[in-house]
Amino acid sequence: MNKAVIMAGGFGTRLRPLTMQIPKPMVPIMNQPMMEHIVNLLKQHNIKDVVSVLYFQPDVIVNHFTDGTAAGVKMQYVQAVADYGTAGSVRNAGEHLKEPFIIISGDVLTDFDLSKAIEFHNAKKSKATILLTRHPTPLQYGIVMTAEDGKITRFLEKPSWGQVFSDTINTGIYILEPDVLDMIPYREEFDFSKDLFPAMLAKNMPLYGYIAEGYWRDVGNLDEYQTGQNDALNGVLKVQYTGVDKSGVILGKNTEISPTAKFHGKVIIGDNTKIDEYSELVDCVIGNNVTIGKGVKLTRVTLWDNIVVNDFAQMVDDVVCNDVEIGESASVYENVFIANNCKIGKSSVLHANIKLWPNKSVEEGAILSRSLVQEEKWQRELFSEARISGISNVDIHPEFCAKLGAAFGLAIGVNKTIVTSRAPDNCSRIMKRALSAGLASVGISSNDMQVSSIPQTRQELRSGKFDAGVHIRRSPRYPNMHDIILFSKDGKDISTDTAKKVERYFFGEDVARVAEEAMGRVVVNSHSNESYVQKYIASIDVEKVRERKFKILVDYSYGLSATILPNVLGYFDADVISIHNFVDQRRFIPARIENESEKTNAPIDEISSIMKNLNYEIGFQIEAGAEKISIIDQRGVWYTHHRLLCIVTKLFLETHKHLEPYKIGISILAGAEIEEIAKDYNVEVVRIKNSHAAMMQATNDEKMLYVGGSYGGFVFRDFLFASDGMFAVGQILEMLAKTGKHICDLDEELPRRFQSMRTIPVPWEKKGLVMRKAMEFSENLGRQLVEGVKIFKDGSSILLYPEKETPNFTIVTDSDDFKTAESLCKTYAAYIVQWKEEV
Repeated sequence: MNKAVIMAGGFGTRLRPLTMQIPKPMVPIMNQPMMEHIVNLLKQHNIKDVVSVLYFQPDVIVNHFTDGTAAGVKMQYVQAVADYGTAGSVRNAGEHLKEPFIIISGDVLTDFDLSKAIEFHNAKKSKATILLTRHPTPLQYGIVMTAEDGKITRFLEKPSWGQVFSDTINTGIYILEPDVLDMIPYREEFDFSKDLFPAMLAKNMPLYGYIAEGYWRDVGNLDEYQTGQNDALNGVLKVQYTGVDKSGVILGKNTEISPTAKFHGKVIIGDNTKIDEYSELVDCVIGNNVTIGKGVKLTRVTLWDNIVVNDFAQMVDDVVCNDVEIGESASVYENVFIANNCKIGKSSVLHANIKLWPNKSVEEGAILSRSLVQEEKWQRELFSEARISGISNVDIHPEFCAKLGAAFGLAIGVNKTIVTSRAPDNCSRIMKRALSAGLASVGISSNDMQVSSIPQTRQELRSGKFDAGVHIRRSPRYPNMHDIILFSKDGKDISTDTAKKVERYFFGEDVARVAEEAMGRVVVNSHSNESYVQKYIASIDVEKVRERKFKILVDYSYGLSATILPNVLGYFDADVISIHNFVDQRRFIPARIENESEKTNAPIDEISSIMKNLNYEIGFQIEAGAEKISIIDQRGVWYTHHRLLCIVTKLFLETHKHLEPYKIGISILAGAEIEEIAKDYNVEVVRIKNSHAAMMQATNDEKMLYVGGSYGGFVFRDFLFASDGMFAVGQILEMLAKTGKHICDLDEELPRRFQSMRTIPVPWEKKGLVMRKAMEFSENLGRQLVEGVKIFKDGSSILLYPEKETPNFTIVTDSDDFKTAESLCKTYAAYIVQWKEEV
């Protein structure tokens, strides 16, 4: 094989400011562009006919490599006029690809044995072979599962933790037969991971995975860049470099080194570089045409080209781009990244974790302390699904929100209108104002719903009048944290593609603000409550509910439902006791969590006493955010979320027989009672991932009429595609009225199974390993791979579930008797403890 495609179109957004003036593949490692190391690797394996696919800043790459002669290869270029995706970009170069070829990124660091991978590809007669590697934190990469012979059986691109069924990841290096290109549409967006490989799997084509040995690193951010540089310097990554090795110091041409200069560890020094007397360098990469003055101390520093470091300057763990001057006696602390053409003044101090954009000057004697430590939280990923969460006024602060607002606005487009809403607390109010200011600065207007719940915001977006939405709230579980949730124009969570666009603008920091006259406006929406109530009442059989003469209790948890649900309940002619029935930001009642020490018992006990003493039929506790509910019956018994799910599911099935056949979606965490209950009805039970995003996604299927979550969230598709605790109250009352049932009778009648739950600490870097071990263990057992690994054994089930926000595994066992559930939980906890220590 002699043909290769180098993917060289990356923006390098998260490597800024290093990539402000060069594309990501041209960022240097050991004084050579990363792409040059890739060319050298190809050449080592006799692959010398190279097609480079370009998109962002193509001239820099073309000017460096020209026709490839100097690098010892033949280099051709194909530039895309639009972003066609990974596979689409290669298809765009199809005229040059009439023979088998290898695809490799120009901005990855690797020393894989490509010849062995090609031999494997040919031996298997594969149409496409993916080079794989083991990775301790596989979440951000595509997960690939193979049979013993290497044939790929499952492929998951950017999975959730519950889908990380292995620590074997897709490296983005592929070997393809030319006829595979026929499956890729010409000049349309099409990806290898999301589109081509799943299509090949569906057709049972020969698609193989080869687990390569050696070094591989995706240089996705500044930390990864520094790690890759250090690994190359110390020989962990095997790359070619120029210069002569003299006692651990690699010297380029025409260097002038003072005999009193000292070097420790490994140091590489480029051409035409001068180091003056009594300077000291530890584990450094020094580029070409660099001048280092007297008494300079550099520790783990990377200097690119044409840099002057004046006398007695000190630097630690920093990266400096081309054409920069560091002043005499300047001190630059850890993790400072200085872009091109900056000047750091004499005796100035740059504190840790600072980024300087191009052409910046720091005055003599200045102390620059604008630290990005707090924002480093967002260095790898901004979103958890469509939500951004962080510590209130520390991670989520006004400057952050203004920047996020501008990024979201740019992703949506100029002259659009976004619905904004918030929780009642003061922090949410301040953050929403800041975010609205950011939106306005890029020409986006805000339709302000003020204090409104998420369900109301989604309903408002369904009107079709607006282009997107934002809600800011205090976290329903952690009082010191806030969430920002972004919605698309249909009220659903923003797509992954939109989230990526927002991240690109957020990390890029090159915001295109509009002229004053084009700034967005903020308009208060005063009719949202009225329209929500009207839709609610139209969706409930009010007369049937009135006939029942319910006696109910509602605990509003001092939350948003207190502003709107009383208006609805007035239509029901019910006898209602309301508690905690006003909005109070100072009083925080966390969502009810079973089996956790953080559960607050005081309000729960108070409600139990009221229910028993007054003999009210049913009580609802609505989470402060108005999305989820808990229920108590007339005996004063609170139902677990698991039991509540069984009861509400039974009610829905019983009252919707006239719509059969249809589907219901149920969380993978729920027990087997659901299937037992559903067997008497003509419905299909579909197990889904344990997240609200999965609940909403399930409603994309028009036959999915109802979705039940594990923590008190319910989706009734005819009303809304998302969880709405306020509507769940009315829907449950209607279903009870139609069936004539009482909630406590259903609890007695329905089948009951027992669950046991245990949490095992597992470090992030071991999660993929534990999932792989669980997959290997359950290979010949009955299992379900919706999220985590759910194993079926002798009428019981064991779910091994990696928590997505904490370094833990949760085990949930389900059985006909409690002792068996407990025993299984203990057994599999021991397995996880064992697996995480293995290699």
